[in-house]
Amino acid sequence: MAVDVQIRRTGRLAVLGERDFRWFFIGYATSLVGSSMAPVALAFAVLDDAGGTGRGGGTELGWVMAARILPIVLVMVLGGVVADRLGSRRVMLAADVLRCAVQAVFAGVLLAGRPSIWTMVVLVAVWGLGEGLFLPALGALVPGLLRREEGLSDANTLLGLARSVATVAGPAVAGVVTAVHGPAVVLMVDAVTYGIGAFALARLPASAPVAAERSASLSADLREGWSEFRSRSWLWITTVHMGLFNLLVWAPFLVLGPLTAQRGLGGAGGWGLVMAVYGAGAVAGGLLMLGRRPGRPLAVATVATFGWALPSAALAVGASLAWTAAAALLAGVGSAVCGTLYATTMQSWVPAEVLARISAFGGLGAFVLGPVGLAAAGPLSDRIGTHTVLLAGAFWQLAAGSVVLAVPAVSARRWGADRKASPAPYPAPER
Repeated sequence: MAVDVQIRRTGRLAVLGERDFRWFFIGYATSLVGSSMAPVALAFAVLDDAGGTGRGGGTELGWVMAARILPIVLVMVLGGVVADRLGSRRVMLAADVLRCAVQAVFAGVLLAGRPSIWTMVVLVAVWGLGEGLFLPALGALVPGLLRREEGLSDANTLLGLARSVATVAGPAVAGVVTAVHGPAVVLMVDAVTYGIGAFALARLPASAPVAAERSASLSADLREGWSEFRSRSWLWITTVHMGLFNLLVWAPFLVLGPLTAQRGLGGAGGWGLVMAVYGAGAVAGGLLMLGRRPGRPLAVATVATFGWALPSAALAVGASLAWTAAAALLAGVGSAVCGTLYATTMQSWVPAEVLARISAFGGLGAFVLGPVGLAAAGPLSDRIGTHTVLLAGAFWQLAAGSVVLAVPAVSARRWGADRKASPAPYPAPER
């Protein structure tokens, strides 16, 4: 009780006074650290000894990375249906147990010898399967952990802060541990953090599925979720915006950024600084959002997306490392602001019984084109030039954000406006 009182007095951290959310936050933040460490270990496990026949290369690493992403894309929508049917907590607990087990097995396989590349592909695919189940359930779980709607924005801000801090700290720690002890130790640490996440979820009260009546088939549930998703113009418009951003802006930035840095920003060290500053900006944006609840959340979120154009533009015009890092800082701030507001808006305005499915459709729409952008950025830059691709992405982001901001369903939507009765924890607005 003393802990709860002390936390409630902190104002902007008052949401940590909610027992259920506090338990979840501790477990989730811990598992995020492990999750951000694992890709570094995985990359070196592949590159150092692919198939036991010598050092692996980019092709082998590409197979392994794709093996993680593909199950997430394929399973995400199904994961939303299952979460709405069985309850988010159950699905997330199962996903954490699965990921804990697969990372422990992966670590054991690495310690035992030299696994083939296909062994790694299978293990990473199972890891991705767990992620595809976990992600849509996450968005549906959070509102049920809180007693007051006012705390939802701060809850999403704290979760975003945890992701940002893990993104900055995890790879740095993983690099040191991998260099000293090898990738197997990092994967074992990841398994332990998933176990902590599962323990925290197990401490939460068991929740029944939120839908009062469940349909007889998964296909009917999918149709219902899709109907609910497409009937909300603000939702599918912002999803399309995010999807095209990942295709045309972020994917080329991730592929061509290191190449540009190698030519004029000091190589890996310069690129590492840019990405570290981006992460620091996301942390700063999260801190900025604590305790704040803008009246027109979607409009503010859309304005924040303009910042994503800045790093690509800086690279395209040959800006110095300092200016490129400054652009990345502002983009990171914008990322935290729009991420928090989009998540809070969805959780507040979508009925609880379809929230996991709508989260799944939103996540799928936002990220499904990302792999296409990653694959196409290199060949396209060979044809029209690296700077042209990056600059075109920057202009696209500014133009697309302006179009989205001109849509009344996005720019004029206010908290508490146009709401109707709903079984959701907080009523949904009229569509």
